[in-house]
Amino acid sequence: MKRNLVYLLGGLLILVASCSFTNKSFEGSDKDKLLIDLITYVLEKGHLSPKDLDDDFSREVYDSYINALDPLKRYFLASDIKEFDKYKEAIDDQIKASDVAFFNLTYDRLVQRMTEARAVYKEVLKTPFDFEAEERIDLDYENLPYAKNKKELTERWRKQLKFSALERYAGVLENDKVEKEDGELKDIAPNGKLTDKVSTEKEARENTLTAMNDYFSVMDDLERTDWFVLYLNSIVEEFDPHTSYMAPEAKERFDTDMSGKFEGIGARLQKKNDYIKIVEIISGGPAWRENELEVGDEIIKVAQEGEDAVDIVGMRLSDAVKLIKGPKGTKVFLTLKRVDGTIEEISITRDVVELEESYVKSSTVEKDGKTFGVINLPKFYVDFTDYKERNAASDVAQEITRLKKQGMEGLVLDLRNNGGGSLKTVVDMAGLFIEEGPVVQIKSTGKRKEVLEDKDERIQWNGPLVILVNELSASASEILAAAMQDYKRAIVIGSKQTYGKGTVQNVIDLNQFLRGDNDFGNVGAMKLTTQKFYRINGGSTQLEGVKSDVVVPDRYSYIDIGEKDQENPLPWDKIDPASYKTWDGYIDYEEAINNSKKRMADNRQLKLIDSNARWVKSQQDIKEYSLNYDAYVEAMNKDQETVKQFRAISDYKTNLTFNSLPYEQDLMVKDSTLRQKRDRWHADLAKDVYMEEALNVLEDLHLSNIKRGKVAGIKG
Repeated sequence: MKRNLVYLLGGLLILVASCSFTNKSFEGSDKDKLLIDLITYVLEKGHLSPKDLDDDFSREVYDSYINALDPLKRYFLASDIKEFDKYKEAIDDQIKASDVAFFNLTYDRLVQRMTEARAVYKEVLKTPFDFEAEERIDLDYENLPYAKNKKELTERWRKQLKFSALERYAGVLENDKVEKEDGELKDIAPNGKLTDKVSTEKEARENTLTAMNDYFSVMDDLERTDWFVLYLNSIVEEFDPHTSYMAPEAKERFDTDMSGKFEGIGARLQKKNDYIKIVEIISGGPAWRENELEVGDEIIKVAQEGEDAVDIVGMRLSDAVKLIKGPKGTKVFLTLKRVDGTIEEISITRDVVELEESYVKSSTVEKDGKTFGVINLPKFYVDFTDYKERNAASDVAQEITRLKKQGMEGLVLDLRNNGGGSLKTVVDMAGLFIEEGPVVQIKSTGKRKEVLEDKDERIQWNGPLVILVNELSASASEILAAAMQDYKRAIVIGSKQTYGKGTVQNVIDLNQFLRGDNDFGNVGAMKLTTQKFYRINGGSTQLEGVKSDVVVPDRYSYIDIGEKDQENPLPWDKIDPASYKTWDGYIDYEEAINNSKKRMADNRQLKLIDSNARWVKSQQDIKEYSLNYDAYVEAMNKDQETVKQFRAISDYKTNLTFNSLPYEQDLMVKDSTLRQKRDRWHADLAKDVYMEEALNVLEDLHLSNIKRGKVAGIKG
């Protein structure tokens, strides 16, 4: 696959060399036009299924973009939309001409309408709400027409703000009710006095005002370039849901997300009321080790070593983060306002910060005298600059070795909520469980298929294997689950189907297409869909996902969250199967699946989860609410009664005890945060009906003695 990508990029580079992607292409320094040229060119030459830029395409981009600008229809008027409509079938022409007139019009109008909205919500919230009036709010924004005039728009704001205040108002009043002996409810506050409805209403409005101020503070931080990125992505996402333009900051976040690490001080920051506040100290990072920074501290100034301090009060969060982060080994000086109001300057030496929650974690569990292992993999992470530095496959291999030392007799690999990641790590990880053979097939437009194989005969784990998935298991997770299912190496337990993402994306640095004398600086990157992957049986996971061997309901069962529910997904298809032989290590593979299905069909906990999932779906379908207090409370109380029957879901216990491995227990002696995280994880596992059934299946699976003897001598 990498070879194919090299050819793709090579072809692009040769073609681009004859184009004028430099600062001399346009009058002045027009980065917007350059980006449009670069992006559409890469889409045309590199996308797996390029689209014609025609009027149909233009209409689709128009609808997506306008909806993204104003999804709640609380800024634009019908007259604005009428003015925008003249571009509805002209965006394709604008793209071809590198024209940004449509974007400029919509951006300027949005800024104007948002400025007007600030005045509207502040004025509306000056007047008390009448919660006894009979009126309703329609939240079906998709079908809601745009307001005809400012009076109608103000009324729309009034209802939205009243609805927000009503939620707060009702919450306070209902919390103040106590139950009498006869079951009646009485309006008595904790201090024994009648609830003051006037002051409660005022407080609800004030809280709503604070929330709106916070929202617009975030909006104030957005610059023109942020909105232009939204426009660009409205264009590129018409090709498929996973193709996107990444501005330089987004590309940096993507790299951090994929590798699970960055260089900085190791703290999570949040902006509130112009101040940058510490909301979390990352365990094991520089700030955690030096122990001078505390959650709640506000950073008011930042200085690099040997330089003057920069005041960051009121600064965009992303710009402040740029000042605070920096190369390993360098010092940063932070002027802090402590929680007690004192001002203090500290210094922290930056270092590599690893995001522990991004990485694999494992546990042992005892069941009926047997020891089983559990490995949770949040994503298929990799360091793009150095694959050997740290990656998901090598980490899983290491955890398997550690679990084997604890006497593991069966393994559960938990891929629930794993959205995917590096394709290479999938192939390497599959090789931990099979001797050798194909893992996944790759196909690009106009090219022969490529089969990615495990060529290493060594097996890291030759015992019983169960894989847990759900609707949010996507991409790389689906490749691994599908391969293990096709080989009959593992039993897959989970949702009716996984997410259904069967496409491959590559990140293309757009800067490589610019000549060295350009004035634009970093222009970002494109995440481009270049290939489709297929199971070794020839079927695609696109749209259909992986069908679990044992289907169990979960909270996502009736919610539209899969690839098939996205805009512009590529279609399902299939190719010829690869040549492979199923694993002959189990003597009761089908029997174990059938036993599990029987247990699950009679499981009361799963029936309750299914009922809850159906109810959640029904709640999502409600689009209209009363703004009358009594009617609102009646509906709220009815919902609360329904919710009560679902509380038993969290009360479920398996009587299983999960334990960290010895190396982690040693780490916990010095790291209480790690202990808390693992204790929380183990407590969740002990309530997990899916994990319980996975362990039951491991008990049911029996290995063929012949197969077991064949691999027993192979060192993991």
